[in-house]
Amino acid sequence: MSLPHSLSMPELGFTSSPASMHISQLTSHHHCSTQLGTSRPRIQENRFQLILSQHGSQGNGYNLYELKFGSQNSQLLGYGYSVQLGTIRPRSQKHRKLSFGHGRTSFLNDYKLSGLNLGFYDTREPDTLRPKVPKRKLIQGCHLGGSNSSKCRHGSVQLGLSEVNFRNLNFVVRSSSTLSVDKVVEREGGGGKSYYDAIVIGSGIGGLVAATQLAVKGARILVLEKYVIPGGSSGYYQRDGYTFDVGSSVMFGFSDKGNLNLITQALAAVGCEMQVIPDPTTVHYHLPNNLSVLVHREYSEFIAELTGKFPHEKEGILKFYGECWKIFNALNSLELKSLEEPIYLFGQFFQKPLECLTLAYYLPQNAGDIARKYIQDPQLLSFIDAECFIVSTVKALQTPMINASMVMCDRHYGGINYPVGGVGGIAKSLAKGLVDQGSEILYKANVTSIIVDQGRAVGVRLSDRREFFAKTIISNATRWNTFGTLLKGDDVPKEEENFQKVYVKAPSFLSIHMGVKAEVLPPDTDCHHFVLEDDWTRLEEPYGSIFLSIPTVLDPSLAPEGRHILHIFTTSSIEDWEGLSRKDYEAKKEIVADEIIGRLEDKLFPGLKSSIVFKEVGTPKTHRRYLARDKGTYGPIPRRTPKGLLGMPFNTTAIEGLYCVGDSCFPGQGVIAVSFSGVMCAHRVAADIGLEKKSPVLDAALLRLLGWLRTLA
Repeated sequence: MSLPHSLSMPELGFTSSPASMHISQLTSHHHCSTQLGTSRPRIQENRFQLILSQHGSQGNGYNLYELKFGSQNSQLLGYGYSVQLGTIRPRSQKHRKLSFGHGRTSFLNDYKLSGLNLGFYDTREPDTLRPKVPKRKLIQGCHLGGSNSSKCRHGSVQLGLSEVNFRNLNFVVRSSSTLSVDKVVEREGGGGKSYYDAIVIGSGIGGLVAATQLAVKGARILVLEKYVIPGGSSGYYQRDGYTFDVGSSVMFGFSDKGNLNLITQALAAVGCEMQVIPDPTTVHYHLPNNLSVLVHREYSEFIAELTGKFPHEKEGILKFYGECWKIFNALNSLELKSLEEPIYLFGQFFQKPLECLTLAYYLPQNAGDIARKYIQDPQLLSFIDAECFIVSTVKALQTPMINASMVMCDRHYGGINYPVGGVGGIAKSLAKGLVDQGSEILYKANVTSIIVDQGRAVGVRLSDRREFFAKTIISNATRWNTFGTLLKGDDVPKEEENFQKVYVKAPSFLSIHMGVKAEVLPPDTDCHHFVLEDDWTRLEEPYGSIFLSIPTVLDPSLAPEGRHILHIFTTSSIEDWEGLSRKDYEAKKEIVADEIIGRLEDKLFPGLKSSIVFKEVGTPKTHRRYLARDKGTYGPIPRRTPKGLLGMPFNTTAIEGLYCVGDSCFPGQGVIAVSFSGVMCAHRVAADIGLEKKSPVLDAALLRLLGWLRTLA
């Protein structure tokens, strides 16, 4: 059977049978298919490729000069091409590849493949491999794409797409590994709806860890990011030769040992590795009464320094931090997965019963209560408050002991390690790893609502009215954004109303990013500083305490030669910045920033103001605008003294198919905490979509138990 040498209206046919893929009327012998009797694919990647040779070939090769799809015309530039039929292997060594799916494309333009009247219908009964018998209805006028079916027909176009584990095959033409919304074509199947195993709203560290953990298990993930780069508050931006970290430069969970090095593990899971620079001190405290404490990388040096300041409390210091190590060692000995998944929990309990009981004992306890068992000195207790404030933006009596222990011990166990090139490289690496696993991330994709159908979260809607659909939705937004903006009215469950009665929004920050002349800093300057000059009672007040990062102390490449970066931030309320005219708003930013910089000049760096060569000030309104955080908040804080972590919600929600991840979920704020949240969320979602073992009966019992425990908080 022959074919014209010039094809202007190709008839493409794909089937799930390895011997029946059709290009027009000529048979090919190789295609992705489902192995009979199983759900395992014969070929792991679900995509169809045309191998386009730059040279004509003999036999089954036919020159292909022009492809017309519907009413639009996609030209291939410069060469006549031939189609190698009957095999995926190229006939010649020089070839170009047209890929529908992950990878590069040889289309030069005309990405929108519209104008096709294709009918998509399902020939299989739901959740089975049995064929349907009744007549199918055609849906016309949708874009070219995969459908949730084993065969689709319309006129002379026959599209048969094999499916792996009942997942919808959704093809995208893309020109680079990391996608932006203006470079992607939604090739929508299933009645014009893109379909995934999970959609993640936001690309903060918690969301990216959850997404990558699921992707390496074989799930098909779409991450939707409002901004133009990933990372959220762990992102970066560049100005005038400076690379600024958006948030903190103190990176916990980034060592090469243990089970709590969650950032390292997340990167390794997707084949990424980053060079790091060890920080010899976690933080240098500058506190009232001229109390100066260096938190050394080595635990013994830190304890020696602290007991040197408070020799009469040596025993209490050793006992308090000893309890922190007891908790940390218990956590570090366990394989960290979802605390909402009973098979995992029972397995860990039988393997490590003592460690599990230790964590259960400390779960309802706070750091302040433990400290007061062993320490009486008011100034030392205030120092413990400052230690906890860095972790949770509240004092020790409101900081869960488990949270405090993770941070206060990891800084010595694995140490603080700064990534070369800046903190933003972590999110960029995770995003790249996600795409390398065959999943997707879209930037400038502003999610405005979560679509709920019959009580189940099934998709999201963007500000440009596009919709995406998935088996599960994971929100990396705050709980206030998730259940106040993305969901409204009747869709907000009672449990979330109860949560917001127990917890309030943590304060936001005023942030100042500066470039200064290098000579203003002494040669032995530490990277991180915490400043509270005169009065312990100002610790939690807006603008009371100051946190300072100088990442160029560790990595000079972040700034032009002869310059340093100073990133200053202090707590601030959005109410303090509302109701101002633009002129008054800008003037107030300068006044407040000048006062903060003046305090640092007096305490640490004489001549600081005159050394400034670049300055940019952000307020809580800035954090709300760019990071989509309700009132600029960073997680929840308890309204009153909590019972440890008992009241913190986990990843599941009362809406079926909807999960939350990030700093407003267990275990709370901080890089190591949100990474833990991401790992837990990925495991729970993987179990719910069939990628991990699960027991519906045990699941229901455990979730009821956890819900009851939260009522005790």
